[in-house]
Amino acid sequence: MEMEIEEQGEIGKNVMCQLKDPEGNDLGHPLYLPQDAAPKELQQIVNKLLNNEEKLPYAFYISDQELVVQLGTYLQKNKVSVEKALPIVYQPQAVFRIRPINRCSSTIAGHTEAVLSVAFSPDGQQLASGSGDTTVRLWDLNTQTPMYTCTGHKNWVLCIAWSPDGKHLVSGSKAGELQCWDPQTGKPSDNPLIGSQDCTIKVWETSQGKLIRELKGHGHWVNSLALSTEYVLRTGAFDHTSKQFTSPEEMKEVALERYDKMKGNAPERLVSGSDDFTMFLWEPAVSKHPKTRMTGHQQLVNHVYFSPDGQWVASASFDKSVKLWNGTTGKFVAAFRGHVGPVYQISWSADSRLLLSGSKDSTLKVWDIRTHKLKQDLPGHEDEVFAVDWSPDGEKVASGGRDRVLKLWMG
Repeated sequence: MEMEIEEQGEIGKNVMCQLKDPEGNDLGHPLYLPQDAAPKELQQIVNKLLNNEEKLPYAFYISDQELVVQLGTYLQKNKVSVEKALPIVYQPQAVFRIRPINRCSSTIAGHTEAVLSVAFSPDGQQLASGSGDTTVRLWDLNTQTPMYTCTGHKNWVLCIAWSPDGKHLVSGSKAGELQCWDPQTGKPSDNPLIGSQDCTIKVWETSQGKLIRELKGHGHWVNSLALSTEYVLRTGAFDHTSKQFTSPEEMKEVALERYDKMKGNAPERLVSGSDDFTMFLWEPAVSKHPKTRMTGHQQLVNHVYFSPDGQWVASASFDKSVKLWNGTTGKFVAAFRGHVGPVYQISWSADSRLLLSGSKDSTLKVWDIRTHKLKQDLPGHEDEVFAVDWSPDGEKVASGGRDRVLKLWMG
């Protein structure tokens, strides 16, 4: 330990602080910290208090604002009262870093109408797209040619999702129909299912197909749902290391381990975004009532997405902005402004440090979560960008839009 932690001391020189985890639980007792303590020293303290054998990186927040300077400098600048113990929230950071993408590496034609949805497989090796031409296409990323064209939908394919093991792909159409596909053959693997369009959110128990909760609160259609564990559920056993697995059992074990670590002891959180301009934060396992209502957008909310570490929620709106919210409390943190048209979709980098957005203004933009500033502006599409996805291995981004092409972007 390079610095002494005093349990008591002169208030003039030291600040009484209470370290807290992201859920708000205290880490040990309040500590008197010197005013020249900076994030580096705080990291040492947290690693010591948590008995981490391997030293892990942490970021620190006071009232949802990141501490990037010495404690005394921050208190002076923000005129913070130190009569009571100052709560400092520590947030674990990814031990790896994803490079921001900065160039278009290829443009792939094939769809005959607008590209409405794109999704990388959990291992980042395959790409699927859905289009207004009613087809789903599976692409070979090495040759950048279509492997299969999946036909069967009778309306626009608005969304697609891979199973965590990458062995199934599901697509949903404007007609409310869901279709399951086998990515190895491009053929349908099950009968279609039917969905609905109303203002409620239904929570189902999947092994028996039972409805266990109905969440009501929105005054208009619910456009988007995000779950705090969504990223780890989506990627299953796969992470940025591109590790190969020998058996389905091993994959299942690793996927469960990743999920349990991500979830921790807190209940899973759900965020909904609606045409009524608002968002709600829910804890469906705990209550059918929302934990908080998140307001601030001036137009409909088109897409909401939790960061992979569950620390943040990002929202994209027709008001041309992307907003960032605290993933635990639902409190507003920052607005990212720069798009000059509605923002349709967003996607996170695997390390939760960067956020990607696609807009009607034909550009993609990469935002820095720490500085709340624009990191990269990516023009290239000839028309509106409807769909974006950042691959789970962090190496590439796919985008699609009204110009009917898929674009791949690299760092």
